[in-house]
Amino acid sequence: MRIGHGYDVHAFTEGDHVWIGGVKIPHDRGVLAHSDGDVALHALCDALLGAAGLGDIGHHFPDRDPQYRGIASGELLRRVVALLHQHGLTVSNADLTLVTQAPRIAPHVATMRQCIAAGLAVGEERVNVKATTSEWLGFTGRGEGLSAFAVVLLHEPNA
Repeated sequence: MRIGHGYDVHAFTEGDHVWIGGVKIPHDRGVLAHSDGDVALHALCDALLGAAGLGDIGHHFPDRDPQYRGIASGELLRRVVALLHQHGLTVSNADLTLVTQAPRIAPHVATMRQCIAAGLAVGEERVNVKATTSEWLGFTGRGEGLSAFAVVLLHEPNA
């Protein structure tokens, strides 16, 4: 068994939606990012890569590389999972915590779980998504951005 932890943060900017957990959510702002800025999937990718001892998302998909400009984070997740499979690793479960005052996450959790489970090639029962606010404290409380934490457990089926 291998455990990984990931964290990501993005600042808000002009826009009309955010991507979180593979779901496009209407919002009065967007996020400043090289890709689609999905904090949940970025944190998840980092957790997966960390558990596998394969570096981080910036190493595999550098923001200075134009081929990743605007890329869907779901595609990044699929590439990370393929890399794990090449190393003989599979996902046991993933647990994500989203931190934002807005937009409201609860109405989108079920769809996020479906999207994340599909990207991980696991059943939805192996994915948990929860959200919290920062009680108006810090950059998320002031509405300057949002963040996400992810914890994963990988296993080596043939070990």
